Parts: sequence; C-alpha cells; structure tokens
Amino acid sequence: MNVGRKKILVITSVEAEKESILRGLQPTNAIDVVVSGVGIAAAAATTARVLASQKYDLVINAGIAGGIVGQAEVESIVVADAVVAADFGTETIDGFLSIDELGFGTSRIAVPENLVTTVVKALADNGQTVTAGAIVTVSTVTGTTETAQEIMRRVPEVKAEAMEGFGVATAAKQFDVPILEIRTISNAVGPRDREAWRIKEALQTLQEASKILQEVLT
Repeated sequence: MNVGRKKILVITSVEAEKESILRGLQPTNAIDVVVSGVGIAAAAATTARVLASQKYDLVINAGIAGGIVGQAEVESIVVADAVVAADFGTETIDGFLSIDELGFGTSRIAVPENLVTTVVKALADNGQTVTAGAIVTVSTVTGTTETAQEIMRRVPEVKAEAMEGFGVATAAKQFDVPILEIRTISNAVGPRDREAWRIKEALQTLQEASKILQEVLT
C-alpha cells in the first residue's frame, strides 16, 4: 500500500544512522536525510530549520534506541504510536507530575494511526520483528533498573527509549506536518551493559527497514 507521500524528511541523531538509512535507499529526490545531533533541543532546532526552508509531507525520526525488556527485544523494530517526553514535568515529595498534570502543556504527541498501521504491516510482511507502542524521549539515558521501572510507571505502554523524538515531533507539529518515529533496538533499557549492546546489528536492521519504508511511503 502506498500512502501517497511526496517529500519526506528523515532526522537522525548521528552520522552512522544516516549512513545506514542511505545505504538502504534507492537513489531518490523524495527523501532527505539530515543529522540533527544528539538530544531533544538539537533535534527540535534542526527539524524546525529544515522545515522552514522547504515543504515536506512527512517527518520521520529514525535511528537506534534502547528497548524495554519484554516489550522490544534487541534487533527488533519499534514504530511509535505516540511520542512521549518521559521526564517533562516536575518532581514532588509524592512523586513525578507530568507537564500535562501541571496544566502547562503536553508531554505526548500522537502519530497518525494510518501511518503506523501501514508501516508496521509492511515491515512485518517483509520478515522484520516489529511492534507498535510509545517511544519515550529522555534527556538522560536510563542506566538503572529503578529508573527503567519509573519510566514504565509513567508510560505503561512504552516500548523503547531515545533522546530526540519529542523534539522532532514538536517541530513537525509547529509546521503541521505528520510525524513518524521508527527505532531499531540496539540494547535493553536498564543497567548499562556495553558487552550486550548490538549497535552494528541494529544499524543493519535500520538499513533493511529503510528499503521497506521507501517502498511504502514514497
């Protein structure tokens, strides 16, 4: 199924992600891949700058990420059905209050359901292990079991954690452009265990996913 998109902007955080995506694409003028730098601020600023310079029909934040244990295993793919800023709020003596609960805005940006359904089906039909669910954006990567459990308490439907999605989605929303966030899983969210990371494999999965995305979205 082709959803009729004409011009797509893909935002990655680092050059290695961009290179993987480009290796997966056939030569095209329909997709631009731009590196924003790491973190929500860099992602938002870069996305807004590019969107101000040219019209796009869709923005995709793509890259590797940490997967929630039991929800998104290493080398699988997560397609966000919501992009959530997991630490956007305040601490109180009674626990965390989101920016939504404080009444000052929202920590959640929805992803068009038809896009999620189309992409998940296409990836699955091509043999990829893929799931849909919330991808949280954090400013500090989770490194303990306790923090992982707290994120799951705040966002029970969370599948993966990264550092740029909410920034990209916020900028896209300002320009009224639909957003996708697609992540391939390189490691489990929780205590840092570098020996268990599979960055090379996750980048290879990102390359393979890019081929499929080009077919279904352009």
